[in-house]
This record gives sequence, C-alpha cells and structure tokens, in this order.
Amino acid sequence: MTIDCFSQHCPTPYFEACEGQLSIGGHLVRDLVARAGRTPLYVYDRSVMNRKVQELRSVLPADIELHYAIKANPMPAVVRHMSGLVEGLDVASVAEMQVALDTGMRPELISFAGPGKSKEELQSAVAAGIIINMESEHEMTRIADIARATNKRPRVAIRVNPDFELKTSGMKMAGGPKPFGVDAERVPEMLKTLAGLPIDFWGFHIYSGSQNLRADILIEAQQKSAALAFDLAAHAPGPVRMLNLGGGFGIPYFPGETPLNLAPIGQNLHRLVPEIRRRLPQAHIVLELGRFLVGESGVYLCSIRDRKISRGHVFLVTDGGLHHHLAASGNFGQVLRKNYPVLIADRLGSPETETASVVGPLCTPLDLLADRMVLAVAGIGDLVAVFQSGAYGFTASPLGFLSHPAPAEILV
Repeated sequence: MTIDCFSQHCPTPYFEACEGQLSIGGHLVRDLVARAGRTPLYVYDRSVMNRKVQELRSVLPADIELHYAIKANPMPAVVRHMSGLVEGLDVASVAEMQVALDTGMRPELISFAGPGKSKEELQSAVAAGIIINMESEHEMTRIADIARATNKRPRVAIRVNPDFELKTSGMKMAGGPKPFGVDAERVPEMLKTLAGLPIDFWGFHIYSGSQNLRADILIEAQQKSAALAFDLAAHAPGPVRMLNLGGGFGIPYFPGETPLNLAPIGQNLHRLVPEIRRRLPQAHIVLELGRFLVGESGVYLCSIRDRKISRGHVFLVTDGGLHHHLAASGNFGQVLRKNYPVLIADRLGSPETETASVVGPLCTPLDLLADRMVLAVAGIGDLVAVFQSGAYGFTASPLGFLSHPAPAEILV
C-alpha cells in the first residue's frame, strides 16, 4: 500500500509500506540495512529520479535540455544514473568533474561553476575540455594565460549576476552584491576583452537562487533571465551556444508546503522558447537542476540505540545525527528550526503513537533530527527514517564532527 504521506508528515508520494515497513525501490528497510551491513544509511531510489525527470519532460518544450547539478548529490552511482537521464552535468569542483567525466558524458556538456577556482582547478578544466563558467574578470585572465601556456582554446561561459533576485527562494544566489558571477552591468566590457583572448565563448549562466516552490516567481526569473541574455548577446564576440537559465525548483520539506506546480512553468517556457530560438538561434537552452531531481529520492535511516524519558518527555537516541544530516538537524540555513518528515520506518500502521524527539549520539543539544513529533511508539533497535534526504545530505554535513563513523550510501 502507498503510505498516507501527508497525514504522517511525509510530503512525498514516492514510497510505499509493506508488512509494516517502509519500502524503498521495492526493498523493505530491514533488508536494505542488512544489505548495507549497518546503519546509519542513506538509501537513494533511482525510480524516483526517473519519475522526477519524466514529470519535467511531460511539461517542458522538447528544446529544453536538463543538466544535473552534481553538488546536490555527488555519489558516483547516482551521477552515473542521472547522466543517462539528462543532457548535461554541472560540477563545482575538480573531484566532481572527474565523476562527471567517468560517466562518459561529452566534455562540452559538462560545465564548471564556482567562485575562487584555483589555478590547478582551471588547468584541469582546460585540459578536460569542459565549459568553465567564469565568475570574474580575473578568472578570465587566468584562463587566457593557461590557454597560451598550453596552446589550447578553453570553452568558457560567463556566469552573470543579474540585478534581480529569485524572490522567496531558500537561498538567493543573485541580485545585489554577491560573490557569484559577474555583475550584469560589467559583462559587456568583459565580453569586449574576451574577444581578444585565445578562448572560445559559449554563452551565459544566469542562476538566481534555489529551493523555490512558487511557480510565478520562477516564471518571472526565467523571463528576466532570457531578456538579460538577449541584451548581453549584442556584445558577445560570437554566437551564444549555451543559455543556462538556472533552476531553483524546490521540493516540499515542511508541513504546509506543497509541491511545485510545474504546469505553468512549462506553459511559460513553451511561450519563451520560440523567442529564444529567434534571438539566439544556436543556443542550447538549459535548465540546471539538482535538488528537484534527486532530493525526494533519498531516505536517511538510523537505528534507535536508547529510549529515554526525561521529565515526562520521550527521547529516541539514535546512531545518526547532525554529523550525517546537517540539514535535517536545522543547522543548514534554517532560521527557525522545522522538522523534516520523519517516520518510524519499521512500525508503519502501528496504532500506538506518542510525542517524541529523535536525537543523535553527539554531545551537543544541536544534535536533533525530530523535535516533539507524533511518531509510532518505538524502542531500541527500531529504525528511524528521515525523508527528503537525497540532496545536500551526506556531503553537506560535518562528517568529521566528534569523529564518529560516516554513514553508508546505496542506490537501489
């Protein structure tokens, strides 16, 4: 049977219950723990990734290309799977670049963004032939120096910091002073300089923000990004071959949040793409997405080590915690802490419930995975599942904190 996710604080429709247990990708959680040999454990369901891509494809124009932002989840098995579903990959480090190249994705379909790239990183990117999203004029000069020294012509795009932001987004990446990209008003002069350098111009990367659940805001940002690209293209030394409109598509994490409505976004892009085709006929039109594609595919599983009652309140002490899942603890960008969706994974359908807090083994009150949630009555050895854990979980957490072991990861 399908879990009644919303009534049990799990805002995703992608998992089922079987024999009183959570089933992920057709596997019972107890079997998955046995397969991994231990908890804590991240489990990623490839069928959910497939469905997310299919949901997008069903509403987007055929001309739109999807790129997977590896930073959301760089597990090599996940990246290999995603590389078969999308047209390109976006990386934020040389280590991610190597994972991307190992998939067999063509270099010109891999782009590298991030401020403060080192000389060594730029040399590696030039040698690999991927597209470098330049974040400053100084970075452009350094790339040109590498080109002269190696007799190569690097592929470059300009990451643009527009004068607008992605309103209501969880993390704003543009608008106002930002460390990311080149301020839009400075791009024309940068393009003029670029024309005289031994580098190949490919296009623009305009990424305004992330984790947005408002279709109208995303539509506005895409329209403004396209208009900005049209203006900047007039100063370009060659045709725009790539227009990365960013992403920003969010997923629901907390009670009261609803999934992003893709239909109006698709309708807007169906209207916008013909204009982009007319104005920038050689451009590959890209949406760069990470969290939206993999976030709902992941479940973090940990085991209850102790059950304590302190002054009338139940604490379920697990072998997991903030060192593995910083975001779920509320210490990764939350101003007011809210609970991720959490269930007792091997007591689904249990009629006995209680209000309890789920904590980890660390010596800090910040080590909190669920605060005063209504959960099935659980005991030592039971499994806790934290949903919406497929993005910015394992690698976004302080795995070395207090020197506890790292969690396992599997793809099913």
